[in-house]
Amino acid sequence: MSLVLRLLCLLLLDTVLGSYSEDQCSWRGSGLSQEAGSVEQISMHCAEGSLEWLYPAGALRLSLFPRLPTGTPGSEKNPRRVTACIKSSSSFRGAQIYLERDGVLELLLSEADAALQPKVRCFSWLPREKVALFLQSTLHQDISRRIAAFRYELQGDWNSRFSWPSSNLSMEGTCRPCNNTEILMAVCTSDFVIRGNIRTVSNDMELQESIISVSATRIHRQKFALFQPVGKYGKSTGSIRTLLRCGVKAGPGSFLFTGWLHFGEAWLSCAPRYKDFRHIYEDARQAHENPCEVSLD
Repeated sequence: MSLVLRLLCLLLLDTVLGSYSEDQCSWRGSGLSQEAGSVEQISMHCAEGSLEWLYPAGALRLSLFPRLPTGTPGSEKNPRRVTACIKSSSSFRGAQIYLERDGVLELLLSEADAALQPKVRCFSWLPREKVALFLQSTLHQDISRRIAAFRYELQGDWNSRFSWPSSNLSMEGTCRPCNNTEILMAVCTSDFVIRGNIRTVSNDMELQESIISVSATRIHRQKFALFQPVGKYGKSTGSIRTLLRCGVKAGPGSFLFTGWLHFGEAWLSCAPRYKDFRHIYEDARQAHENPCEVSLD
């Protein structure tokens, strides 16, 4: 097959794959199928997904309309605020991402920043506000190696106490200890609930994060296999992240770690000592105020 025919086949393939979203969660398309100067409109209707823009040209406008979960303890049918986070791929090239809020554009992620290392950017909006992500292609003589790709996650404010970590959002209250009600709700609604001991705590100064290495003695719940056995008869181990400014230190004792998944990584919400949690839970059960049943040792 001649080089010309191969190029024609690639162009035809990109035209066919120009824009698709089978599950309304993810989108993959090619700038080669767009008209010069055009803006392609895209809508997503999931709480998480991804976008991959091959050979960026022109612009994309991405609207997010999540089907947020309802019916769980502490949830609200109509959340007062929605938070979205995007994480760029390690090979993000060829575009810049703007936040469009009520018709005004604000640079969210530049091509230069994304090229250094994968970046997470977050933003929040109220239901009455009109927001979208606007991806503008950047000028390059050679677009053949340019792919602008990122993942996104959305969260309602029914659990605002445990909001995702981000320099773009307010950190007020992130490091304060959870009260009894928050601990009980965290155990019932978190992505993971792990009883275990702190092995080590390491600090990432560049990301301003602390990584807590945990040895699990009991896995009450985990959304994915965050904690896995080490060796044939070893205990399950895993790591949980929190903000460096929270000043987490390694120490003795058994804790109940709860938290949320954020782009495949575990983030800490509440971590009471296990003996304290037992007292809190037993008191709530006797008062018929526990929001869910938990199996105690």
